[in-house]
Amino acid sequence: MPTTSRRDTPPPRTGESESDVLRGFLDYLRMSIAGKVETAPEPEVRQPQVPSGTSLLGLLNHLTYVERSMFLGAEVTDWQATFRAAPADSVADVIARYRETVEHVNKVLDRCTDLAAPVPRPRAGRRTPSVRWVLAHMIEETGRHAGHIDILRELIDGAIGR
Repeated sequence: MPTTSRRDTPPPRTGESESDVLRGFLDYLRMSIAGKVETAPEPEVRQPQVPSGTSLLGLLNHLTYVERSMFLGAEVTDWQATFRAAPADSVADVIARYRETVEHVNKVLDRCTDLAAPVPRPRAGRRTPSVRWVLAHMIEETGRHAGHIDILRELIDGAIGR
């Protein structure tokens, strides 16, 4: 399969504060993965490309649940199920849910002025990590799955780059 020319978007130029840097890199990864999934062809975007059953649409669906859980306190009872989009979901549906979640999370983060404070999510009876920890974790989680998305997309149609 021929590869297309590399269209890399360089890492973001952010403000100087720790919050600006962390949020800038997280948003950069979010934008990269949503764009990579959004332009993938049907039906390959939803078909598993590796023996584990991982698909592009499933990864983006999973990351939506992770964002909701980490920042908004949503309870997830079956993490494995989050790696699959519902058969009735269109690509546009999954991408819209992801972007809406990111927008909601960013509004919450706009009110977080102290990175050492607990992330403001309603989870009774559980230790709540700091905003700093959750931002760092989400950069790691999103970056890890961005790598998976890059590989799956290259397997599908040879598209490379961010």
